[in-house]
Amino acid sequence: MIEFSSVTKQYPDGTRAVEDFSLMIPSRKTTVFVGSSGCGKTTILRMINRMVDPTSGTITIDGDEIGGLEPVKLRRSIGYVMQNSGLLPHRKVVDNIATVPMLKGVKKKDARAEALRLMDTVGLDRAFADRYPSQLSGGQQQRVGVARGLAVDPNILLMDEPFGAVDPLVRSDLQEELIRLQRDLDKTVVFVTHDIDEAFYLGHQVVILKKGGHIAQVGTPSEILSNPADDFVANFIGANRGKRALHIEETATGSIVVDDDGRPAGTLTGSIRTVASRGGADGEGR
Repeated sequence: MIEFSSVTKQYPDGTRAVEDFSLMIPSRKTTVFVGSSGCGKTTILRMINRMVDPTSGTITIDGDEIGGLEPVKLRRSIGYVMQNSGLLPHRKVVDNIATVPMLKGVKKKDARAEALRLMDTVGLDRAFADRYPSQLSGGQQQRVGVARGLAVDPNILLMDEPFGAVDPLVRSDLQEELIRLQRDLDKTVVFVTHDIDEAFYLGHQVVILKKGGHIAQVGTPSEILSNPADDFVANFIGANRGKRALHIEETATGSIVVDDDGRPAGTLTGSIRTVASRGGADGEGR
């Protein structure tokens, strides 16, 4: 469990990226921070592994205040996946994945063997093990980045807009893979995105942020969609327009759900009304 208590981050020029931020992040769930550029979501994420230190306030992991922990040791115990993967271009895929375990003293042979197993875990063919990052597609590089983040078997996995630079089809595949990994590996995932649809699809808990890291609303996707806290949230999630404004239309072959622009969004099955869009916004079935 990760807890922020009255956390503020002010930079030397006086800019407050995050102001008086408090939040409980539950263990073994996916919490997604979502908001526009400059709202402080990446700063909040990076304070968890002390890539950024708060100006005031406290952050604890399972009750231990991280401000008293050695930063490098802390970072090597927490998985971190970033946009564009951040792979070392001069190292082969297998060695990129094995980097942190080797830094922690694991023998090269053992670290590489575990790296190969992790390639299986993230759905990447072992035939890519001896290739360099430049020889992989964007989606393959991101899978390597996820494998590297999992290499020390961390309880916490931080993901900073990891799928933002890949095309929509690959992004969808990676999202599905993350849901599977979280379910199978039981990690605490903290995910940053600017895409509300991605947030609703991946998050057990979604945190919508305003500028300065102020929380506009926190809750499950279902809670936020059914009861936006205010006009800011309603406008941010598009509650009353486009694909959020759903209604039922009867056709010659049955009832369908369409959005405000008349585009089919799902079907009705039996007596239960369901939106057929990758399991529903509340993540049921995960």
